[in-house]
Amino acid sequence: MWIAPERRSLSRWAVPGLVLAAGVVVGAVLAAEGRSGTALIALAALAGYACYLGYRRNEPALPISDGFGSGTRARAHLRAAATTGDVLTVAVIGALVVQALRGSDITAYVWLAALGGATYLVAALAGTRSL
Repeated sequence: MWIAPERRSLSRWAVPGLVLAAGVVVGAVLAAEGRSGTALIALAALAGYACYLGYRRNEPALPISDGFGSGTRARAHLRAAATTGDVLTVAVIGALVVQALRGSDITAYVWLAALGGATYLVAALAGTRSL
């Protein structure tokens, strides 16, 4: 039994807080360069990613669906799908920030980040409903 839950709860918000702080710094750097639109987009993307990480901290274990089969193979497929999604999310958000700091066009990355965020939101909402 954990006696001091406040210690544990603080550490579980360290990574989302760091991502949000990075978003504020990137937004401030871009705003200082006079690119306020790009600054807001980069800040929104990193804030959305921080929210995603914060939500995943409290997420219960996902149930195994029939689409993945059963047993060890199902857990391996589910873990692989989750890892793939996490890596692609980091790559898209990272590319968006790097391109924004370079002063390049970020349109493609904004659309990919928006598509990924919307897909996750719809899937999370649909997964909570019982059929």
